[in-house]
Amino acid sequence: MTSRYGYYKVATALFQTHVADVAANGLEIRQLIQKAVSEDVQVLVFPELSLTGYTCQDLFLHPVLAEESLLQLSLIAQEVPEDMLVFVGLPLRVVNELYNVAAVLNDGQVLAFVPKTYLPTNAEYYERRWFSSAKDLPVKEVPCLGASIPIGNNFLFSLGELKVGCEICEDLWVIKPPSDDAVLAGANLIVNLSASDETISKREYRKDLVRMQSAKDYVAYLYCSSGIGESTQDLVFSGHQLLFEEGRKIFDVYDEPGLHIGYIDVDRIQNDRIRNKSVFDCVSDKDFTVLTIPSTENIRFLPDYVDPHPFLVAGSNRRYRSREILQLQAKGLSTRLKNINVNKVVIGVSGGLDSTLALLVCKEAFDRLGLPPKDIHAFSMPSKATSKTTFSNAKKLIETIGCTYHEIPIGEMLHQHLHDIDHPSNLYDTTYENAQARIRTLVLMDESNKLGGLVVGTADLSEACLGFSTYNGDHMSMYAVNISIPKTLVRALIVDYAEDHPGFKEVLISIADTPISPELVPGKDGKIVQKTEEIIGSYDLHDFFIYHFLRNGFRKEKILALAEIAFPKISKKEIEKTLDIFFKRFFSQQFKRSCLPDGVKVGSVAISPRGDWRMPSDVSMANSFNPSKENGGSRIKKK
Repeated sequence: MTSRYGYYKVATALFQTHVADVAANGLEIRQLIQKAVSEDVQVLVFPELSLTGYTCQDLFLHPVLAEESLLQLSLIAQEVPEDMLVFVGLPLRVVNELYNVAAVLNDGQVLAFVPKTYLPTNAEYYERRWFSSAKDLPVKEVPCLGASIPIGNNFLFSLGELKVGCEICEDLWVIKPPSDDAVLAGANLIVNLSASDETISKREYRKDLVRMQSAKDYVAYLYCSSGIGESTQDLVFSGHQLLFEEGRKIFDVYDEPGLHIGYIDVDRIQNDRIRNKSVFDCVSDKDFTVLTIPSTENIRFLPDYVDPHPFLVAGSNRRYRSREILQLQAKGLSTRLKNINVNKVVIGVSGGLDSTLALLVCKEAFDRLGLPPKDIHAFSMPSKATSKTTFSNAKKLIETIGCTYHEIPIGEMLHQHLHDIDHPSNLYDTTYENAQARIRTLVLMDESNKLGGLVVGTADLSEACLGFSTYNGDHMSMYAVNISIPKTLVRALIVDYAEDHPGFKEVLISIADTPISPELVPGKDGKIVQKTEEIIGSYDLHDFFIYHFLRNGFRKEKILALAEIAFPKISKKEIEKTLDIFFKRFFSQQFKRSCLPDGVKVGSVAISPRGDWRMPSDVSMANSFNPSKENGGSRIKKK
């Protein structure tokens, strides 16, 4: 089965273990598989030795457990449909050895057995007393259940775009886990059947281990540990269920029975692997066999929740992250000033979001350098289009910080310039608007020469991606501190700064609440009439599109589908309209991004032509990235 959107539905299953009661465990497993089938789960993982329980100790040496496990396994396999993979743990006798294995089930049969490679023998662990390692396996096939079933730790199980590798418990905790080789062979999901006992702080360590393995290997990692019902003779077991995708937590469940379901995005994983080529320059001398599950239906899974603000951090960590971002911006600016031996900056402050954040960055950079705020030369350059609110907020913020305030009205300069180029002064067209932006930039550049200061740019990531700036106007500066900060994050940083600095709170909240506007068309009664989001659409949407197009490399149809989930209160028509605007502007405005000034990178999405994003300025607008119609026709499932 393939997934057009790249999402696969995977799950762990935890139940009340009946130690050494294989029939009872088999019944529990069958019931959970039936439930998983009803939920359209595609990959289901049970704990290590789930058919017998992990704590059977010397009972493992008796043939009854192994024989009963195979009997129950044959019944369990009958519950597994053709479009599903199930991993069940059991002891398996092979020739003269006993192995701790994962049975891989599909379409009513056992596809393969994957034996555990690394057997712990320290402290509370005695696994070598009972089991042999996969490294010592003498055969490649096992006669079992009336068939010859392959056995080994070098299998990948292919379910459409999904390639699944398997390891068992301790295999993850060693210096070079088997999953490393599986990933190099193409696995994008690793499942781990585990039985991890609990000690103080082990839960966090285990979570960090899974998180880092998924991050460094660019893989989804599904971990299922036994818990409830295991013998507590000497140990307590965790029942820890984890799913991480490239270091991002999807679920972290502790000692809760039942199914734990999550979505993984294979599309994103594969795109990230292609971008990060050095990771896969590593080589493996291990050959893998791919066992393919035939595709039966093209189900287009979609998650039930999508974060509408992927650039923002939710919860209690947000303000900490905001401080970190602001300090990265300030460090970039302070390093530039120090390296070029300049101790003054020149900045235009409009009272809008972008110039406000840039001014706060200047303040923090000067604090780092031990320079007085008076050497921040802040310019207000009002025109007929400037509103009373933004003009007042700009002046108040400058005074609160203690910058040197300059007010240079540009009305007369604008009038003279329009007269010189024979343009009617009452024709409020693109020429009229851009002339103001270029005059302001000219003033700042000339003032920087006069004062010996660096012109700090205010343009943000969203504006750069959309090309919503004036070429050689606000598009240009000597250092662009906001260039990798999207508009939604700009607002969040300002609000969080206000919470951390009560003396700034009133003016910063006022700025954050003011409608976004370039203020290039005269208002009415001193109020804003030109609102950016009424022209190009919601920045919430645009930033969502930017993230998933640039960071994840998603197709237009997938971005649209995710946006419909992320923004349930916005009509599909409005989302489609805004998405069309995004793609049109992104591909037509590359020429502005090709000559952007230097600016600090703070996140995984950036568009510097010298690093993160290189694109021809003359790419066709009618390109493969911007299809007019959604392809498909397969059924879509959103759970």
